[in-house]
Amino acid sequence: MSEKQSQPKLKRSMTAGQMEMISLGGAIGVGLFMGATSTIKWTGPSVMLAYALVGVILYIVMRSLGEMIYINPGTGSFADYATEYVHPLAGYLAKWANVFEYIVVGMSEVIAATEYLQYWWPKSPTWIAGLVIIALLVLANLASAKAYGSLEFWFAMIKVVTIILMIILGLLIIFFGIGNGGHPTGFSNLWSHGGFFTGGVKGFFFSMSIIVGSYEGIELLGISAGEVANPQQAIVKSVKSVLFRILIFYIGAIFVIVTIYPWNKLTAIGSPFVQTFAKIGITSAASIINFVVLTAALSGANSGIYSSSRMLWKLSQEGDAPKIFNHLSRRIVPNAAILGISGGILIGFILDLIATAINKSTSDMFVVVFSSSVLPGMVPWFVILLAEMRFRRNNPDLMSNHPFKLPLYPLSNYFAFIMLIVIVIFMFINPDTRVSVTVGAAVLIIATLVYLHRWGLSRTPHGLNDNH
Repeated sequence: MSEKQSQPKLKRSMTAGQMEMISLGGAIGVGLFMGATSTIKWTGPSVMLAYALVGVILYIVMRSLGEMIYINPGTGSFADYATEYVHPLAGYLAKWANVFEYIVVGMSEVIAATEYLQYWWPKSPTWIAGLVIIALLVLANLASAKAYGSLEFWFAMIKVVTIILMIILGLLIIFFGIGNGGHPTGFSNLWSHGGFFTGGVKGFFFSMSIIVGSYEGIELLGISAGEVANPQQAIVKSVKSVLFRILIFYIGAIFVIVTIYPWNKLTAIGSPFVQTFAKIGITSAASIINFVVLTAALSGANSGIYSSSRMLWKLSQEGDAPKIFNHLSRRIVPNAAILGISGGILIGFILDLIATAINKSTSDMFVVVFSSSVLPGMVPWFVILLAEMRFRRNNPDLMSNHPFKLPLYPLSNYFAFIMLIVIVIFMFINPDTRVSVTVGAAVLIIATLVYLHRWGLSRTPHGLNDNH
């Protein structure tokens, strides 16, 4: 215990508002701005229900996490709970899955950002833009958790304001026909082009796999808990408000899109976000949305560097990663881990540039690589649900007066767990996600084999007999 106390610790320098925006920013990314068209293609207007159902699963996961963080807030909390209440292997997988997920996400977001910059500067070299973006994100993360929180706050704010504006403009078109020659579009597009459930049960579950990918990142609440002031108060407020807002933003935006446009014509109109702004007469819509998706990409990479560097720092502290990543700077940030994660993103970016130069079609391959982060990204959700069940059994005294319990426990817990397994099964069935989920599964299997080789299963899971 004394050794643990002497370990370097992160500083609680982030506000609750920044913590909320980090979680919001992590979950509202290019998955919504760019991924909406493909989910609508699979299931039609019923995609709104798919977003709502994944939102319910997410609510259960986040309430489970909030219940544990309320008692024991700390950096990388969901991985700590996995180690303590499931098995050290679960914590190990949660941490390495997080590192892998966000290096891959960071790579793809940087590449996406360089493509968005081409809109304004078509002749500028991609590699220069990529290096500048990575350098800026590294500097923001090295400065302090507070500087990172401030940057992410504004990135998230831009996305949130855009979605709110789009929902308001969309409702004006639907109810008053503004931008549509004074003819309200009404709601007929929801059912008049092949029905509400156009892809049947299979299409509905196919869309849920991409939606899960869009929502991933909200568990950043659990990582930033170690660097926020008044963590108990902040976590209760954040879990309640963030989920509510995400559901409004996602379902509200998708509702507007599928109500204004026939779902089967969406692939022909380009970005539905651009079209909604253009329809109302905002001629600079394309530039506005390009700026927003650029900030969404930068925000995704920024959140990724922040969260996975904390995980890499923890892995190093616990002897599961090289000791060099255990270093904290004078500004109390894990600078070596930040540089390590950023180095991984930089290597991926360079490899993509080389591959694209050799064969122009490799951009499609990169989409597969990005999607491979979805299954590892689900690992924290699985371990949170498992850990919370053991947490309750181990701490009946703490639960008796707990002010932030998961509702309908344990039925809600079982429901979320089973639904996540069903979504993974449909990812293997869907030819569009089969390769991606196989890559993600291979990463988890390799990490498990490395763990078994290095440590074996002889270690007793920490804390299983604790009643603290």
